[in-house]
Amino acid sequence: MSYTLITANRNYSSWSLRPWLLMKALDIPFTDRLEPFTKPDNYTDFRAFSPTGQVPLLIDGTRQVWDSLGIALYLAERHPGVWPVDEAARAFAQCAVAEMHGGFGALRGDCTMNVGVRVRPKPMSAALERNVARVRELFEEGLARFGGPWLAGPAFTVLDAFFAPVAWRVRTYGLDMGKGQAWVDHVIAHPAMQQWEGEALAETWREASHEAELAEAGAIIADYRQPA
Repeated sequence: MSYTLITANRNYSSWSLRPWLLMKALDIPFTDRLEPFTKPDNYTDFRAFSPTGQVPLLIDGTRQVWDSLGIALYLAERHPGVWPVDEAARAFAQCAVAEMHGGFGALRGDCTMNVGVRVRPKPMSAALERNVARVRELFEEGLARFGGPWLAGPAFTVLDAFFAPVAWRVRTYGLDMGKGQAWVDHVIAHPAMQQWEGEALAETWREASHEAELAEAGAIIADYRQPA
């Protein structure tokens, strides 16, 4: 079994982070291949290697597995630890992963992921306030019900991987997670997250549309990235 995982820029690509972190945290070996965003629309370039024209993409021999959730489900059939063992925790994780995969549009749109900066955000829209409140509720419920330090109990699972990009957003924009901040701090301290951040800060790529989204989100008060 020999995997190659294709991902994009560490600063920007929240979808890439999910399977990358999952595989790192569960010690699933893979070859790490990075294909950076270089323009607002990378579809044609990415179609050269991805059927969707998007990343992440997992290559397993001659098989292509796309979409962060598709990759997680594929890995769950082949490796232990992707989902929680406890039935109640597993049900919670499955629902929350599905909710993250299909929802939180205001959080994604208004608080674009950029690991290397800190932002004073604009006043929240009502939709963003609801998204932030719901994330906080999920974090606090997971920690309270299953005892932490991870969202579904004592072991890192795909649930933590799927909300890891939110942890960067919480830090970048100073979002209030209440008691859920304990998980945010814990996941950011994970060695794989620290590796991801180190690589993000070392990047000199800047892609105009992502930077425009960042400027729209609020005022940049710190930028720790290498100069472009």
